[in-house]
Amino acid sequence: MLLKTSLRSFFAHKGRMALSLIAVVLSVAFVSGTLVFSNTATSTFSKLFAATASDVSVQPPKPAEDEDPQPGSKPATVPAALAQQVAALPGVKTAVGQVMVGNAILVNPATDKLVGPTSGAPTLVGNWTDTPRNAVKLTSGHVPQGSGELVLDADTAKKAKLAVGDRIRVDNAGGQHPYTIVGIATFTTTNPGAALAFLDTPTAQQVLLGEPAFTSVEAYGDGSRTDDQLKADALAKVGGGYQVKTAAEQKDENTKAIGSGLDFMKYAMLGFAGISLIVGGFLIINTFSMLVAQRTREIGLLRAIGGSRAQVNGSVLVEALILGVLGSTLGVAVGLGVAVGLIKLMNAIGMDLKASDLVIGPDVFVAGYAVGILITVVAAWIPARRASRIAPMAALRDHGTPAEARSNVVRTILGLLLTGGGAGLLVLAGQSDKAGTGGQLLGLGLLLTLIGFVVLGPLLATVVIKVLGALLPALFGPSGKLAQRNAMRNPRRTGATAAALMIGLALVIGSSVFSSSAVTSASEQIDRSVGVDYIISGGPTGVTGEMIDAVKRTPGIDHVTTQVGFDNGRIRLADGQKARTRLTAVPAGFFGTDFHATAVAGSVDSIGTGSLGIGETFAKDHNLRLGDQVTVDYGSGRTQQLPVGVVFKKGELFGDGSFVGLDTATKVVPAADQTVGTFFAKATPGTDVAKTLTALEDALRQYPQLTVKDQAGYKELVQSQVNTLLYLIYGLVGLSITVAVLGVVNTLALSVVERTREIGLLRAIGLSRRQLRRMIRLESVVIALFGAVLGTGLGLAWGVTAQRVLRDQGLGTLSVPTTTVVVTLVSSVVIGLVAALVPAFRAGRMNVLAAIATD
Repeated sequence: MLLKTSLRSFFAHKGRMALSLIAVVLSVAFVSGTLVFSNTATSTFSKLFAATASDVSVQPPKPAEDEDPQPGSKPATVPAALAQQVAALPGVKTAVGQVMVGNAILVNPATDKLVGPTSGAPTLVGNWTDTPRNAVKLTSGHVPQGSGELVLDADTAKKAKLAVGDRIRVDNAGGQHPYTIVGIATFTTTNPGAALAFLDTPTAQQVLLGEPAFTSVEAYGDGSRTDDQLKADALAKVGGGYQVKTAAEQKDENTKAIGSGLDFMKYAMLGFAGISLIVGGFLIINTFSMLVAQRTREIGLLRAIGGSRAQVNGSVLVEALILGVLGSTLGVAVGLGVAVGLIKLMNAIGMDLKASDLVIGPDVFVAGYAVGILITVVAAWIPARRASRIAPMAALRDHGTPAEARSNVVRTILGLLLTGGGAGLLVLAGQSDKAGTGGQLLGLGLLLTLIGFVVLGPLLATVVIKVLGALLPALFGPSGKLAQRNAMRNPRRTGATAAALMIGLALVIGSSVFSSSAVTSASEQIDRSVGVDYIISGGPTGVTGEMIDAVKRTPGIDHVTTQVGFDNGRIRLADGQKARTRLTAVPAGFFGTDFHATAVAGSVDSIGTGSLGIGETFAKDHNLRLGDQVTVDYGSGRTQQLPVGVVFKKGELFGDGSFVGLDTATKVVPAADQTVGTFFAKATPGTDVAKTLTALEDALRQYPQLTVKDQAGYKELVQSQVNTLLYLIYGLVGLSITVAVLGVVNTLALSVVERTREIGLLRAIGLSRRQLRRMIRLESVVIALFGAVLGTGLGLAWGVTAQRVLRDQGLGTLSVPTTTVVVTLVSSVVIGLVAALVPAFRAGRMNVLAAIATD
């Protein structure tokens, strides 16, 4: 009986459920689509790794956990003799020495453009070897047989429009190396987007490694021994200093590395799917609240003829379950389209995934249905519980629950506690001296203020809407007055509808304040600290002497300044602990006309005389003062005792770095082992900076891996990097705003049905169709504005706090994007007008007599 009643009720109101269904579909689609994409990408790489991994791989010693390879640095190697030693092991059929590096680039010398992906997937250059599990097979030409020959993979050759006989160049830290393409190789499995180039072994060793060595030795068994046995034998032979991995271990390690690279997108998408779920939850709550309200008399009859509270509650929940199952099913299907879209997005940035290889695992269905059904049933439980508590006789008389006043008191107290607690946490976060602590307080404060505003929404609706709608009666007469009163008539419904819009707009405003502050702070720091005119950044090859010489020879350049970065730099403290820091070696006079830094203690000139410069925060965290002797560790066992000579002011361009003099560093790190990642140039006084920039770009045209910017261009680069993240947030938040708009449409549509008799009476006493439609549009605008005002307030609080938390990490200037705030408020009016179009049109077409006669 319960199921029959629920099914009949669901299909009787299926039109009113449509928008809630869309909300569930969108939310589930993001969850399932993200999982399908992640599974597909991981599976593509896993197949490649499984198909090409050797039975046992002998690799160089594992670097320290906190050491990272530097651009242009020499790859780690194993001795060439190791290949013969491994080949002689029992059970090994063949063992080959492999050279494969990722610190070289491919260039088309005819156009001076990069060949291969510029982001995402890597460019790998190595030696051609014949193994039982080659990743590629030769399909055109022949293998490289001399020092001037190269084989290119087919996908890269097709994209770059290169063929056998064409010229190509390999650039690395050792210089430029020209080759002729003599062969084209095709991947034996799906190519994930990497560019592969192969040289003969002696050439690869000389050009890519600078010595007769290998980056690894790959061994293939004859089947007489397991991979684990081969690994044990190899370890006994070569010693424990090397890494020895089985095929399974290679696959797992590589797959894990790829997975960590995809995690950012995966968790970002799931995070915004969660936001969409929350917003959709408000829509579902409103839908079932209004459906329950419209069926109050029906519920009373069910209770009067013997229906229990549990049965009434169950009836509503069964309808929600049907909605959840249907929405989840459609959402999983739509999620496949989302996955295809994500694959195309990744292909656009350099990866090569096939939409035909979609991997739809059980986790997609489990997560999709769990999310869709759970959010729907939980959201519907609130109005269902409320409906079951209405006494039968009160329901028959269309009376509401008598506990409304008491629940408002509880809601007020809870909302004030949550909002006040969240606001207090935001204040503490802004005052925190440590970014880590401030970030944790910010996250908790953000959550509490959001929940607090949602809880207080119905109570704020009466006050705020009275203010927002104060001019409506004067401007629009009866329509305006009715719109204002209708928006205030059911504060709980208005609050839930506006809350959905509030969440999306709060994220937009908060993100805008953060990004605007980041760009403004970076621009001010560049203006204040940078005296050079041009910044030249190297790619994976690092900066070579030829590049620096080309800049020096450019007309209009006064001088060039270089810096050497030690990404694995450490400061060893008196207690023996090592503190990681961004260590840079700079020439004498670096902190003069070219760059300006503020010292809170000591003198910047001391760096040129053999002292160490550190940031204020670093000094405070590690209790360091001027004159303290510390050990500077440059990596690879090279250390040096230096006194602290200057402490830089925190929050500035150099405020969190550590600096030594270039002459000082060269005493322990030979110039040959130093890598320059970025260098700078100053224009001759009186020259045209823009024209010199053009000349500089022409001089460096043959080095496409370099990025050349003047100060204005560098500011634009910083802004574009921030905007990339901001636009991603805007795009994903757009989903929650879309769902929120559906919520406004749904509320108005159901409200029109609920007020059918009232609308008929208004029309009967003289309200025109035009005035009726205007009334509904104005009601929608007021609700949307209410959500926008709350969202703007929350967003500003979050954004300002985020800037305060990161004030010592480069965000020293607060910038509130007033244009974005104004556009957001104006957009909320547009959203309200658009959301009201269909409900207003339907209300205007009602037959007056039929509406009055409605029960």
